[in-house]
This record gives sequence, C-alpha cells and structure tokens, in this order.
Amino acid sequence: MIIITGAAGFIASCLAARLNNEGFNDLVLSDDFSKSEKTKNYSGKRFLKLVDRRDLPQWIRDNEDQVQFVFHLGARTDTTEFDRSVFDELNLNYSKEIWNICTEVALPLVYASSAATYGAGEFGYNDDHAIIPSLHPLNPYGDSKNEFDKWVLGQEKSPFFWAGLKFFNVFGPNEYHKGRMASVIFHAFNQISKSGEMKLFRSHREDFIDGGQMRDFVYVKDVTEVCVFLMHHRKNPGIYNLGSGKARTFLDLTKATFKAMNKPEKISFIDTPQDIRDKYQYFTQANMAKLKAIGFTHPFISLEEGIADYVTNYLTADYRVY
Repeated sequence: MIIITGAAGFIASCLAARLNNEGFNDLVLSDDFSKSEKTKNYSGKRFLKLVDRRDLPQWIRDNEDQVQFVFHLGARTDTTEFDRSVFDELNLNYSKEIWNICTEVALPLVYASSAATYGAGEFGYNDDHAIIPSLHPLNPYGDSKNEFDKWVLGQEKSPFFWAGLKFFNVFGPNEYHKGRMASVIFHAFNQISKSGEMKLFRSHREDFIDGGQMRDFVYVKDVTEVCVFLMHHRKNPGIYNLGSGKARTFLDLTKATFKAMNKPEKISFIDTPQDIRDKYQYFTQANMAKLKAIGFTHPFISLEEGIADYVTNYLTADYRVY
C-alpha cells in the first residue's frame, strides 16, 4: 500500500491519479475529508481506504507491515495566515510525528517542503543542506516548512530512504478549491472569462517592470513525475528543489493564458495588496542540478505547454479534475 496525505488537496490528488495511471490502486488516502467542495479530487480515484488525518499515525502503526511507501504532502499552505500555532500543529508537529513513525517502522518517506523557505532569495535557490539553517522565510508558512527541514537534518535516525521536495510555483488541475492561494493561471483564466482582461500586480521595485516579476512555475504533472521517480529510486536521501529550473515573468504567463483561451490580450496593473507587499517574492528559480545528478532525466513541460494543457483539458471543462 502507498499512503498519500493531503489527498483531497491539489498536488496529492494529482499524484493519486498519476499512480493510478501506473497501475498502483492500493492507495490509502489521508486528509480532513470534511470539506465537500474537495470531494471530486479523490472520489474518482482508485484506492483502498480513506483515513482521517487525525487517525493516520495510529493506522500506520497498526498496518505498517502492509505499507510500502509514504507521501506526506498534506499541509496548511496559506501564505496570508499569520497564526503560527496553526502551522506549528499542522505543518511542523504533525510532520515530525509522521517522520518518527516512518523511522520507527522503516518506511520510505517523501514529504513536501516549499520554495517559500528561501525567503527573498538572499542565499540563492540552491538546495544545499548547508544553507538551510541560514534561510529567512517571509511568512509563517515558509517558516514552518524551513523549521521542519532543519529538524530533519538534525535527526540522528531517519527512514531508510527519505526526500523533502521544495515545491516552487506549482499550477495545474485540482487546485480549484484553493481560493486566493490558487495559481495565477487559475485566476487569470477566471478573470479573462468574466471580463476579457487580466489585472496583474504592479511592481513596487525599480529593478522590475510591472508584470516583470519572475517565478519558477512548474506544472503539477511534472511534480508527480518526480514523486514517482523517487518512489522507484529510493537512494540518495536529501532535500531537493522541485521547479522547472527556469524563471518566467507574470507577463509571459498571462499572454500564454490569453493565447490558450484564444482571446485578445488585455492586461492592466493594480497595486500589490499592503498585507503581502513586504513579503512578496520578485524572483525565484530552482537550481535543479541536484535532482538531475541522481538520475531524473524526464524533460519538464514548458510554461506555454502546461498552460495550454491546463486551460484546454481542465479549466474549460468546468474544472475537470486530473
């Protein structure tokens, strides 16, 4: 059996689909399943059992002899939430519990970290373990992910294989429930559908033009390819970047969305909201050399190709899920 936490959410539900496509149907999906709007993310998947996230630690102990792998992708991901106790409970302490159980019963583990750990990028975007203690995330969400990474690197005992994945700006199907935290592509599609135009955040730095802010956007289907690779690889434990490796501007993204929707471009700019302005990342770009060095050679989908697939096959089909 393969356990996937956060299975009602975005990336984890796409991973479940990817594993189903490879013939793995012995999935144990774990999450808080009380939110009905997320039901379609997992209801069409092939799986053995749904386990509430609160019951999962004991469930693993009771069934560890039947489990082959654990993907711990569940987390509170709201970068505008500033109650640190929420992140301490859901992202830090719960993750420690999953890690300790996997160590105790010798289960391989892949867990979700985040590029939010890099903060403003003062130390670059290299997944070198040596810089992790020096990173300064810009919000409590990033702090929680970095605190867990630091805790992991300080452990004397670990699962026989483990990997932490620093997700960059992931986009794609199954994110319809994320509200403000959904990708810019999702919001662009909806704005353009309703008004025929897209409003982007104005730059508040002289070294970036309006819409010239750059992020490493990575299609969720590429993220699932990396997860499946690591499940089979089970060597070279460590913390890895997971992005496309190529920063692109929000203007690039928006123009590609207009093109995929076959609509004329109409782009304007609004001020970045005050509550996130001083915490806003203007540039991110994953150094992907470390993952490639251990044998991941699958080519990443370009921003334009990913947007075309997302818009054509999922968004225009009334948020069809993957």
